Amino acid sequence: MRIDGTGRIITTNRPGTAGKASGEAFRLDGGPAAGRAAQTSAPIAAGGIDALLALQAVDDATTGRRKAVKRANLLLDALEDIRADLLAGQVSEGRLNRAIALLQQAKGQVDPELEAVVADIELRVRVELAKLGRFPPL
Repeated sequence: MRIDGTGRIITTNRPGTAGKASGEAFRLDGGPAAGRAAQTSAPIAAGGIDALLALQAVDDATTGRRKAVKRANLLLDALEDIRADLLAGQVSEGRLNRAIALLQQAKGQVDPELEAVVADIELRVRVELAKLGRFPPL
């Protein structure tokens, strides 16, 4: 981030100007009873909290798809990192271990087309790992 301008900062609110306006700044209409605190009704029990918490725990229809897409993107990033290391001449063990860890993550049930794409990406990662002498379990 680049910061330009080293000039003086001008403020719009100067101390001492607040409260100099004439008249009341705030007034409640309601006469003499306005000074008394208003009575509130009895507190209502929070009976629906359990239902709300249970509803939050349930995954919606897009959660599995979102997780599969995120996993596929992470696998593609791992492939890109391995490719960059190959071009540099040395592949780090950390990148290989990361790719293996991504392959071993649990797969969610998603639509068949997305599952096929993720399976193709996984196969490509396994091929690249096999070329480098690493054979992750299926």
